[in-house]
Amino acid sequence: KCIVQLPPSTKYRTLPTFIRRQQILLLYRRILQTIWQVPNDSDCKYLKDWAREEFRRNKTATEEDTIRMMITQGNMQLKELEKTLAVAKS
Repeated sequence: KCIVQLPPSTKYRTLPTFIRRQQILLLYRRILQTIWQVPNDSDCKYLKDWAREEFRRNKTATEEDTIRMMITQGNMQLKELEKTLAVAKS
């Protein structure tokens, strides 16, 4: 049995930081899962590239209010995408 011990992370030492990171990762996964439902391949690729770029561009944000605002905006954009897909499927 090989046990690998990871070095302690200095970025995520506090519980609130860890929880916030989990919220962001969940939002990212939900956005990508919704984008994968887009039937048009070029639209799907465009949206996937857009989502990845948005998360990359904002990954260095440290201000709690800014991060909270970005999560709220991301959830609103996700809901809009879900509504658009639902209308397109009906």
